[in-house]
Amino acid sequence: MTHSENIFFHKTDNSRRKFIASVGMIAGAEVLLSIPFVSKAANFITPTETVTVGDIMNRFIKDVPGGVLKETVDTLKSGSADMKVKGIVTTMFATVEVIKKTIALDANFIIAHEPTFYNHEDDVAWLKGDAVYQYKLDLLKQNNITVWRNHDYIHRLVPDGVTMGILEQLDWKKYSEKSLPNLINIPSVSLKELIGYLKTKLGIEQVRFIGDVNQTCKKILFEPGAAGRNMQIGGIRQYKPDVLICGEISEWETAEYVRDARAKGDAVSLIVLGHIASEEPGSTFMLNWLKEKFPSIKSTHIPAGNSLSFL
Repeated sequence: MTHSENIFFHKTDNSRRKFIASVGMIAGAEVLLSIPFVSKAANFITPTETVTVGDIMNRFIKDVPGGVLKETVDTLKSGSADMKVKGIVTTMFATVEVIKKTIALDANFIIAHEPTFYNHEDDVAWLKGDAVYQYKLDLLKQNNITVWRNHDYIHRLVPDGVTMGILEQLDWKKYSEKSLPNLINIPSVSLKELIGYLKTKLGIEQVRFIGDVNQTCKKILFEPGAAGRNMQIGGIRQYKPDVLICGEISEWETAEYVRDARAKGDAVSLIVLGHIASEEPGSTFMLNWLKEKFPSIKSTHIPAGNSLSFL
């Protein structure tokens, strides 16, 4: 969500850990609950056993190098870690629409990648008395739904879970560099063909871009989410891709750099997919993880969809 929250193309796990360890502060608001410590439970749950929210959280965190984070935004936004899980929904955002669909499925646990209450830390102090916030919170409480944000942990997986979800959906795993999965070498295509492929595979109506639609593209740097100017511009400078594909930008930063780079004579293009479209495949990755680790629990992916429309 922030300029610095998503760093996906460092070659070393240590640099990734140092970065993510500095991200986010746990808000003190009443709806934010501390995550439990990883338990010493078995690696799997048999179909006859009761599974709680905490069991699922602990099992996922067990796969993450370094384990439990002292500072993280990956807290419960509603509900309880002790709640027995009936069904699970994975999504980018726990929107009101997603919550209502969760209720219709008779599920009671939502695993979202992004904030529930409109800011990175899910600080709700500034929302006290707000009708929209209260409506959403009441909807969750009245239907006994627990929401867990899984952002920092899924990005700390090795390799990054969101990146793996994207590569899987685009059928680009075979083209990505093993030590640097966000650097991808595809068979040569034009920029126009590449944009068309992304729109089809990711279900995107429109994208924003800078570049010559007839330019040949082969070397791609893919930075989902909101990596920010330092990572986006730094990645262009270091890896010299034919095209940078990203989730979102600040228009006065990366876009202006690419425009000037092209005016200088550099053959670099930019494709901006939108934050949600660029990271939603990470929720599919989460769904597949749940089906493998907790096959007895019905798990469903509900896409949050784009909040914005196009004319």
